[in-house]
Amino acid sequence: MLKLEDVNTYYGGSHVIQGLSLEVETGAAVCILGRNGVGKTTTLRTIMGLTPARSGSIRIGDQDTRGWPAHRIACSGVAYVPAERNIFPGLSVEENLRLGARPPCEEGREGWTLEKVYEYFPVLGERRHGGGAKLSGGEQQMLAIGRALMGNPRLLLLDEPSQGLSPILVENVARIVRDLCREHDLTMLLVEQNFRVALEMADIHYLMGTKSIIQDQVTSEDLINNEELIKCHLSV
Repeated sequence: MLKLEDVNTYYGGSHVIQGLSLEVETGAAVCILGRNGVGKTTTLRTIMGLTPARSGSIRIGDQDTRGWPAHRIACSGVAYVPAERNIFPGLSVEENLRLGARPPCEEGREGWTLEKVYEYFPVLGERRHGGGAKLSGGEQQMLAIGRALMGNPRLLLLDEPSQGLSPILVENVARIVRDLCREHDLTMLLVEQNFRVALEMADIHYLMGTKSIIQDQVTSEDLINNEELIKCHLSV
């Protein structure tokens, strides 16, 4: 579904992503793990075309999307949930969801509806007519994910879903996202620094160090059985 080869991204003159290569198989849930400032968010923004790569290859499905504008990448079946969530404060919950609606990009694929989103996130149904900015942090995270799903993606990019949430809400959001990926054949790439969230949501993990250099690729079992990996790379 996704393959990056020797990708380089800059912020002005600062070389942030240096020769990044990784891949995500169709239907897989993969996490990029690393501490703050190593380039995890920039990686997702690069894939989404928001911070364009200067060189390298980014393939989504059978298309090389490097150089595409973000709206074209979104229309190809990619949804991005930023850590900031970016809820539109002047719109209701339902209006925020409708704003993300897009037909399925694959013929025959069952589309997401408001009712389906409310089934996964009942609190959004209960507050559908209320302002999106009036939701709690956890509810706004659910709204951001629900809005992304309304775009009927085949690839979901999720940035720091645990950020700013209580442990109970983190566990709830992680469980819901993992369940919907399994049940609806979604491919997911998320970035995290909390390894417990990563274990809940993904099976394969790329350990990212400074300058976005991938230092290892491990399974969840590898993480559980290797405390040194956790101490070196992750937040607990």
